[in-house]
Amino acid sequence: MSADNPFQAFAKARYINLETVRKNGAVVRTPVWFAAAPDDPGKLYTYTMAKAGKVKRIRNNPQVRIAPCDWRGNLSGDWISARAEIASAEEAARGSQLLNRKYFPVRMLMNFFAWISRNQRAGIVIRPA
Repeated sequence: MSADNPFQAFAKARYINLETVRKNGAVVRTPVWFAAAPDDPGKLYTYTMAKAGKVKRIRNNPQVRIAPCDWRGNLSGDWISARAEIASAEEAARGSQLLNRKYFPVRMLMNFFAWISRNQRAGIVIRPA
């Protein structure tokens, strides 16, 4: 890990495997889209449905691990420890812009379907541990 960019290992990755921990100690690994903030290399953004299990697990325990992976969750790099939190409205909007840019046009299509279904979404900010 570079001191300037703690998430350098994710620069070319399309997905990260986000490992969260349940209250009983069991780990849950989920491949997710993510985007890095070019002006703040110490942040990664992702999103999910607001009622998703990972949101509940992050609220309960913000300590997570992340690793670059493919869309199925097969790792292509090492795990690193990180800290996740539910994004403020401002940070969620910034993360959404970055995700829209990285995953255009598929992300725009997914935004449309989320809007139709009226599912609330939550932004997640991931920082180095």
